[in-house]
Amino acid sequence: MDTLLERQKFTISSRLCEGIITTLLLMGVLSAHSIISPTLFANDRLANQAIRTPVLKSLTENIKEEISPEVRKEKFEERIRTKYKGYTINTVADGIKHIQMIKYYSERPVRINIVEINQKVAQDYEIKPAIASNKLAGKKSVRAIAQNTNSIVAINGGYFKPQTGVPLGTLMIDKKLYTGPIYNRAALAILTDGYDIGRVQLNAKISGNNQEIKIDNINQPRMLSSYILAYTRDWGEYAPASPQYGVQLRVEGNKITAASANPLSIPENGYVIVGPKSQLGKLFGAKKVKIEINTNPQWDDAEHIISGGPYLVRNGEVFVDMTAQKLQSIGGRNPRTAIGYTKDNDLILIAADGREGSSIGLTLMELANLMKSLGCTNAINLDGGGSTVMYVKGKIVNKPQQQGGIALSNALVISKKTTN
Repeated sequence: MDTLLERQKFTISSRLCEGIITTLLLMGVLSAHSIISPTLFANDRLANQAIRTPVLKSLTENIKEEISPEVRKEKFEERIRTKYKGYTINTVADGIKHIQMIKYYSERPVRINIVEINQKVAQDYEIKPAIASNKLAGKKSVRAIAQNTNSIVAINGGYFKPQTGVPLGTLMIDKKLYTGPIYNRAALAILTDGYDIGRVQLNAKISGNNQEIKIDNINQPRMLSSYILAYTRDWGEYAPASPQYGVQLRVEGNKITAASANPLSIPENGYVIVGPKSQLGKLFGAKKVKIEINTNPQWDDAEHIISGGPYLVRNGEVFVDMTAQKLQSIGGRNPRTAIGYTKDNDLILIAADGREGSSIGLTLMELANLMKSLGCTNAINLDGGGSTVMYVKGKIVNKPQQQGGIALSNALVISKKTTN
């Protein structure tokens, strides 16, 4: 008969639920503390309480932020209001803000556009690099790349070869490594739950016939005739020409399927390895070969990597290693693009205009100090000059020298997550 009775509905508000969970977690922490702590006398208890109260308050706030989207959003909004007080703040989406400011250097103006995002608040959005076309050799404007990826925010990305558009430096998208590092330049890794910045080295080899041969780079222009380079179909249909006294090996699966001094076609799911015959000839006749390509730092949980350089901020301190990364040519006062992240895991994108009377641009040291002042614990410079472009919600919000910005190789975009 109880199936005929109307059951009384009982609901708990999300705020009450959060309060209950927080209380239970704190009770657990306090219980654990009382179990493992030795017996305290009265004076000891007073001293311990003085230390414990702020710690517990901080713990309570952290727990609330972790379990409550509303609290996370409120804290992000508060950080933005405090940091950018007096400047124009525009909401792009929950957890994504666009800030416009003019700062003065040597009593002259610099026009700066900033986008700051917290992915725990902007949970429906993702940040990733995007290339101009389905091959590495291609160029498009930031606006075109943003529109092709349905992005609400985009900035220009890393360096590239102007003639072809091939990215120069580490580029990984959706865990796929497109290009390897040049001069071990600094790169930003977008991890599963946060960010990291480091100078990247390639750790790659091909082995067979009881030989291990170092691979110097992947999908990059040749810098030395002695280098051994690996090319995938992202490079194009054919590998570039061999160096003098060089050879090419087509590798499909774990087998060498062709060898030639002339350019070979690149298989859809394989490589063409190009280098000196004196080295690659050691693999002739191998029944099986193995290619391993990794980066150092290894960044096992990296979803995406975008390269730039030099460093601007490292471990909370201004650090500009322009000479070490062979970037002396980009000194002076110029339009600048930069990216960095804070201790709160907010990602900051900056585009500063230059080369005009109304905005004179920034030196790398000025850019580094700006990124530190905005709370970046780590930050790097990206391609700048004529490449500096920021796109927000359908508009180019800065004023690049060429209207709309030049055609370039890659961009960093923020777009809605796609559902599978």
